[in-house]
Amino acid sequence: MNPNIVSLKGQRMARTFLIFIVAISLTSSLFADALSSILETKKIRVCIWPEYYGISYVNPRTQELIGIDVDLAKEFAKELGVSVAFKESSFATLIKDISTKNCDIAMFAIGHTPERKEHLSLTTPHLASDVYAVSSKSNKRIQVWEDIDKVGVVVAVAKGTYHVALMQKSLQKAKLLIVDSLHAREQEVEAGRADVFMTDYPFGIRMVEEREWAKLIKPTKPFHMTPYGWALAQNEPALLERVEAFISAIKHDGRLLSAAKHHHLEPIVLSK
Repeated sequence: MNPNIVSLKGQRMARTFLIFIVAISLTSSLFADALSSILETKKIRVCIWPEYYGISYVNPRTQELIGIDVDLAKEFAKELGVSVAFKESSFATLIKDISTKNCDIAMFAIGHTPERKEHLSLTTPHLASDVYAVSSKSNKRIQVWEDIDKVGVVVAVAKGTYHVALMQKSLQKAKLLIVDSLHAREQEVEAGRADVFMTDYPFGIRMVEEREWAKLIKPTKPFHMTPYGWALAQNEPALLERVEAFISAIKHDGRLLSAAKHHHLEPIVLSK
C-alpha cells in the first residue's frame, strides 16, 4: 500500500477524533450547570446596575464600584473560592442578560415582581423598600404624599422599573409620564416638566445628597413595600441552593447588617 495514502488516512482519523473531542467538550460546557461552570472557571459573573446608589454604584469621581450588593458579591465569591467579574446590566435588560447567560447571577437589589418571577429565579429577599417621590424644592404644590395624585400633577417613572405598572394602577387623577431612563426622569423634574418622579429608598437618598434642587417625599403610611433580592436563571437548583445558604448565613452572622450600615441602608435591611 502507498505509504502516502496510509499517512493521509491517519491525518483524517486524527482530525476526526479531534473534532469529536472538541464537540464533546462544547456540548458538556453547554449543558453544564451554572455552579459547576463557576467552580471550574474559578470565576462568577455578576450583573450589576452601575447607577444604583448604595447598591451597585460607580462613583463618578473615583470610578470605584461601591454598594451593599457589590460587597456581598465579593463575599459570596470568596466563599466559593472564585474571583468575581462584574457585568453591566439594568432593570430594562435584566431578563435578557440572565437568559442569554451574560452573567451567572444578577445582584443589584432586584424587586420581586410577577414578570420577573415568571422568567427568573428570585432569591429570598435581603432588603425591602417602600416607594418614595422626588420633587423639586421650588415646587410648592408638592409638599406631602397626598399632594401627588391630583389633577394637573405629572408623575415621571422610568421604563423597565416596577414603578411603571404600580403607578399605572395607583394614579387616579395625576398624569403618568413614562421616560426612557432614570436620568430622563430626573431631568423632567428638574426642568419642571414633571412634578415628581417615583423611586425607592436608596435612590431617593442619593438624590437629596447629590442634587441641591431635590427634596424627598415619603409616604405618610406604607404605600407599596417591595422585597429586593437577587436573580438567576431558572432550572439552576445547585447555584440557587448555594446562594440561599449564603443569604441565610449573612443574615444570622451579622454580615448583612454590617454591610447595610456601611452604606446607610439599615432602615431597609431584612435581617430575618
